[in-house]
Amino acid sequence: MIFESRQHLKAVNESYTKHFLIAAKIGLIMIVYGLIAILHAIIPAYFQTSASNKIKELNLIITKR
Repeated sequence: MIFESRQHLKAVNESYTKHFLIAAKIGLIMIVYGLIAILHAIIPAYFQTSASNKIKELNLIITKR
């Protein structure tokens, strides 16, 4: 697993710390907007485009890496 981790870090050209911070930030954003999507599912009038807009934004960030 260490070898695969080093390969991945090299492929994305990031240090462990930088990768950790980016991945953790994206993960936390996904959790928050996942909860927002659940609230939207319960009350459709709330957060009508918040989760989908954030997904599109995160997709752009991730694909540019």
